[in-house]
Amino acid sequence: MKKINPITKTTLELGPIIAFFAAYFMVKDQRFMVAGTEYDGFILVTAAFVPLMIVTTIVMWKLTGKLSPMQLVTLVLVVVFGGLTVWLNDERFIKMKPTLLYLIFAGLLGVGLLRGQSYLKLVLAEAMPLTHDGWMILTKRLCLFFLGLAVANEAIWRTMSTETWVTFKTFGLSAAIFAFFMTQGKLFRDHGIEDAKGE
Repeated sequence: MKKINPITKTTLELGPIIAFFAAYFMVKDQRFMVAGTEYDGFILVTAAFVPLMIVTTIVMWKLTGKLSPMQLVTLVLVVVFGGLTVWLNDERFIKMKPTLLYLIFAGLLGVGLLRGQSYLKLVLAEAMPLTHDGWMILTKRLCLFFLGLAVANEAIWRTMSTETWVTFKTFGLSAAIFAFFMTQGKLFRDHGIEDAKGE
């Protein structure tokens, strides 16, 4: 995998999400007539978000020569659920996307755990070298964490306003993931490869 500028990588990964957030709050109270069908701002912003995700993912692939399983699954779900949202003029589909995404990740990690393996290691081994026990512990925690995020997303989109969900999706989920890894410092210290080798 080719190395790219961290700022470029972050822009490609977070740019579409930030753009979705900004665009939504610009048109959230407006309605638009397109080909005889009336759409609210959320639907049209979703219609723009899908191709933007496709373009940024292709650019990421061109620059790095590789896409992670998480990036591929995310893109497929965005295209499918975003497409359904626009086609059926129903915002519920794109709101369900994070739930399904996190359930898929939790399910994959859970299958690995049942087989005595950490599928997480296959994705992050180079970035976070850990002992086998360390990977198993982190995988169990992340599996439960993803289940928690799925439940949280369902609770928020079903009981709160679209504005609240968009804010939660843009900032809440990202902050939660960041906070999760920040709280794993002791695990990284105790199970880091350097510690395991006595270096």
